[in-house]
Amino acid sequence: MILNKVQLTKFRNFESVQFSPSPSLSIITGKNGSGKSSLLEALHYLGYGRSFRTSKHQSVIKHDNDAFTIFASCKNDDDKEFRIGLSRGIGEQFKCSVNGEHFKRLSDLVSLLPIQLFTPQSTDLVIGSPSERRRFCDWGLFHVEQSYSELIKNYSKVLKHRNALLKDYNGQSAQHNTDYWDQQLVSLGERIDALRSDYVTRLVPIFESTCLQFLPEFSVEISYYRGWEKDSELLQALHKKLPYDRKIGYTSAGPHKADLRFKVNKNQAQEVLSRGQLRMAVAALQLAQTKLFTLETNRHSIFLLDDIGAELDAEKRERFIDGLLETQTQVFVTAIELEQLEFVNKYKDKKMFHVEHSSVNEE
Repeated sequence: MILNKVQLTKFRNFESVQFSPSPSLSIITGKNGSGKSSLLEALHYLGYGRSFRTSKHQSVIKHDNDAFTIFASCKNDDDKEFRIGLSRGIGEQFKCSVNGEHFKRLSDLVSLLPIQLFTPQSTDLVIGSPSERRRFCDWGLFHVEQSYSELIKNYSKVLKHRNALLKDYNGQSAQHNTDYWDQQLVSLGERIDALRSDYVTRLVPIFESTCLQFLPEFSVEISYYRGWEKDSELLQALHKKLPYDRKIGYTSAGPHKADLRFKVNKNQAQEVLSRGQLRMAVAALQLAQTKLFTLETNRHSIFLLDDIGAELDAEKRERFIDGLLETQTQVFVTAIELEQLEFVNKYKDKKMFHVEHSSVNEE
């Protein structure tokens, strides 16, 4: 999918602004606080239905207004044109549409736009909570396996029921009900685990190859932990953990506890790598995911690089952008100064934008 035109209304400090990005590389410069990241934030909304900077939608709405809107015209890899829109108000209400047809589920919109993001906080993918890494895997599967979104949603519903029962556990009748939800959880959980495990298996060789370009001095490995003991079936793990789960009031084994584990020269990555090196490892991982997505779907994604000058040296910035463009990914890059991207003169199909005084000007 390629974005041809984007229009924001009442979004952050923008009253109303539109711009037409390059199908290849768009570079956005401006002072701190000018609104560069806000443009990427708006695109992130189209791909995720949420901000990457705040969990409060009302914080994104321009002061003294009730809602913001984002419109975009785009074209998919079959040259089919789409007009998409998203609006969010002060409450939790939202409206989204595709070619004038309104949808009640955000997933109907975000499934069209495979968008990835790299920011100075992206090191959380390695050093943050396991939920960050599960989301990383789930993004890849959501845009490849059509049934995956529904599978995750159904698993979450069953998990919620089982957890509610654990919190109010009162003997034999509860044991019978737990058995029922155990069977449901196993049926869905093992399918999720199989898909994730297979996905990571396909990703690993691409990551290892890409990592040689970013961290050639280290041996970086990733492994998949499924969320329960390796030599045990999920049903056995649930039964074994039941007394503990009753005590804590929630389910402690299953794919909702899955993780990706990073090791460098056989040690925990965060114990060996500097913050800058961690960012390089994440860059390699996200670039590998982009390559795998393009390889398996023959589709092209959109990549947002916010504040690329932070902790990535010039050589790695160039290598990162080169790798993305080689997959025909549409890339958006923000930087305070163009000097941080001196190498961009070699790219032919690019556009330059400058953000100032709540306006976006193509240069």
